Amino acid sequence: MSEADLIDDTGEEPAILSLPLDAWHRARGGRMVEFAGYHMPVQYEGVMPEHLWVRDSAGLFDVSHMGQLLFRTEDGADLDGALESVLPGDIAGLKPGRQRYSLLLAEDGGILDDLMVTRLPDENPFDVQGLYMVVNGATKFDDIAYFLDKLPEDVLINHMEDQALLALQGPKAVDALARLVPGVRDLVFMTAAPFEWDGKPLWIGRSGYTGEDGFEISIDGEYVEALADALCAQPEVKPIGLGARDSLRLEAGLPLYGHDLDETITPVVADLGFALSKRRREEASFPGATRILAEREGGPAVKRVGLRVEGRQPVREGAAVLDAAGGEVGRVTSGGFAPSLNAPIAMAYVPAALAATGTRIQLSQRGKVHHATVTAMPFVPHRYVR
Repeated sequence: MSEADLIDDTGEEPAILSLPLDAWHRARGGRMVEFAGYHMPVQYEGVMPEHLWVRDSAGLFDVSHMGQLLFRTEDGADLDGALESVLPGDIAGLKPGRQRYSLLLAEDGGILDDLMVTRLPDENPFDVQGLYMVVNGATKFDDIAYFLDKLPEDVLINHMEDQALLALQGPKAVDALARLVPGVRDLVFMTAAPFEWDGKPLWIGRSGYTGEDGFEISIDGEYVEALADALCAQPEVKPIGLGARDSLRLEAGLPLYGHDLDETITPVVADLGFALSKRRREEASFPGATRILAEREGGPAVKRVGLRVEGRQPVREGAAVLDAAGGEVGRVTSGGFAPSLNAPIAMAYVPAALAATGTRIQLSQRGKVHHATVTAMPFVPHRYVR
């Protein structure tokens, strides 16, 4: 699909699109909502039981709305150098089968998207020597346009629109997947490799966005329903909706693009300084380096923090952070009830003077003042297998 396909002949917004598992979700009682331009399941049994199931067992998420991109070059051109012109990570140092979280940066250092990039080994199901990247569904067409504008013409990009993507997450995910795909236990966090299931090629990475151990599985959309059936036939696995995916990533302290991250936020302000690799910092060779490195050295004026909210009522995105005089000095970007903690939590951007752990702050939502305490993230410890 091209950018032009997003607008119909009348210039009006198109109908909501469907993913390969649309009928599969509906047949299993998924309540469908629009997300990133697609019909997607927000829940099946309910957000809280689905959330707790993932924490205790394994949940299957359909994340096929996300953009799966392949990058390669012709005639031995410098693919790594090209991508390092828009990403702050050490792409050149990425070994085959290794994944890296990175950020697509605007020229001023603002975050255009967060993404995962993997060096493909010589043998892979895509028959490409290059890099595999997963970008957010809501930004994928803008990302592609930005890559096309900023990267040299000899960098070739393949948007694999026919490829589906499943995320199997939870402490028992490895037990369920290993029955179907022997060898996946050998993967550790942030590694990926080619596999087969029922004669169908798979690309599997040991990663995810819930804070739990788990896997992301790329498969041709033609075969994804059969794989989803096989996974959900395992006693550990249930299908899980977007609602629990959001509460899980919030407990894990993981930011969501378009809410906790946007083009006005830099990596340092977002507390994502780990995405700035040492070599790239020393070279100061990424977009917005002067601004970002100055923030890293002197500290940013505002910071993303975690909040434990007093009482039982969640404080939602858009709530104001107040200073002692009642003036607005920040905003909540994600908030909700944390099933694992049985308490409301939130993320917010606050002035640096209010960002220390243990600082008590006030929040205003719909005219009501709530009290909260700045808390270290993640709220629930990550359980990755390293």
